[in-house]
Amino acid sequence: MRKGHAPRFPRRQRGAAAIEFSLVFVIFFAIFYGVIGYTLPLLMLQSFNQASAEAVRRAVAVDTSADNFLDLATAQATAAIDQQLAWLPASVRANMPAPSVTLVGGVLTVSVSYPYQASPVVPFLVLPGIGQVPRVPAVLSAQASLQL
Repeated sequence: MRKGHAPRFPRRQRGAAAIEFSLVFVIFFAIFYGVIGYTLPLLMLQSFNQASAEAVRRAVAVDTSADNFLDLATAQATAAIDQQLAWLPASVRANMPAPSVTLVGGVLTVSVSYPYQASPVVPFLVLPGIGQVPRVPAVLSAQASLQL
């Protein structure tokens, strides 16, 4: 190319930048949406693990010889879970079923779950060639148990 002269065919390159941008944008948007879409469910799952572990710790503090031990343990566990998951928006907490507290064979088990497929925190996005983003289980659940 000679110095000081315009290219011979400037019109042939006019739309190339727009096409390149659109192709690259789809890839970067999918990566960004995937990071956000997977981070929030994993954060929720980690919080459920922490909440169920704390609920078991507090439920064990109840006197095991009491006649209504399971009711008292359930109340303590529910209070602990509500406190641990207070950071979640009210709309998410409203869709959560009540925690499950069971005592079988001397093992106290607390389970927390959230129907993510029915009410996702981050809406699902279907991208061509990639599919549904994020791909998470239908129900996010965590469980902690302790032998009494």
